[in-house]
Amino acid sequence: MGELQSSLPHLLDIDGRMLRTFLAVLETGSVTAAAERLGLTQSAVSHALNRLRSVLGDSLFVKSGRGIAATARAEALAGPARRLLEDMERLARGPRFVPQDTELVLTVAANDFQRDLLLPAFQQRLAKRLKLLRLTVIPSRAPTAELLREGRCDLIVTPRPPEGMDIVQKRLLVDRYVCFFDPAQRAAPRTLEEYLAGRHVTVVYEDGRRLVFDDQLTSRGLTRRIGVAVSDFAGVAAFLRGTDLLASVPSLLRFGCMRGFGTAPLPFSAPEVSMYLVWHRRHQDDPLHVWLRAELEEVANGLLAGIAP
Repeated sequence: MGELQSSLPHLLDIDGRMLRTFLAVLETGSVTAAAERLGLTQSAVSHALNRLRSVLGDSLFVKSGRGIAATARAEALAGPARRLLEDMERLARGPRFVPQDTELVLTVAANDFQRDLLLPAFQQRLAKRLKLLRLTVIPSRAPTAELLREGRCDLIVTPRPPEGMDIVQKRLLVDRYVCFFDPAQRAAPRTLEEYLAGRHVTVVYEDGRRLVFDDQLTSRGLTRRIGVAVSDFAGVAAFLRGTDLLASVPSLLRFGCMRGFGTAPLPFSAPEVSMYLVWHRRHQDDPLHVWLRAELEEVANGLLAGIAP
């Protein structure tokens, strides 16, 4: 046992360069030819061979006429050396990812606006490319970095990205608020006075948070007459349809729950809405994760080009 332990440090000295050099000499039958193949000097090839000889305790190659011949040990080592070098190369490349061979369980955190706007098209896109997909969507609320750190989700889609040195974000799209109304019941407000005089549907989240839009109006000294407050964007349409109410929500909802309503620009400078894709840094270079992020970006780009999800 002690003899085996004492030999392990020498075996761990074997590296990829030594194996690659050994195989090149074995395959070409010449130190000179191996040096040309590898782009090395003959002395560098000889040095690598001598190191491997020292570790393995075998001469590996002996003179034979004007050339060299592999020893029985060298011939026996050829297969294992090739496999070991291939394993090293796979380790360096990282995990192999082939979409059509992949069965994926994916969790995305998003509130109703982001969920309904992007994720149905995202799911359809992935389902066509993957062997199997199981997508779970959880509410992000006001998302925290712990959602990603604790592995409760793989991605967050949100207008309010959490911060942290280990958290990465990328802006997917930018939208603006517009005024939605039922054209069968009323005309669009033409002035600020008409807009403020109308009754409005707005969103107040379950935890009491208002829309950033309402906070910005308050900071400008403007106050809307709120007729209905619902807990998410998906609830706005039911209260707007068949009434003279107004709803100020992101314009891209015209592709989703606000489809079929009239729209008009707001009678003041409309605030922007940015939507971010957020992930943990540990997934930054993972091939599967990189692919997923690119797929969701394609969905967002299609939406911005006027293609409904």
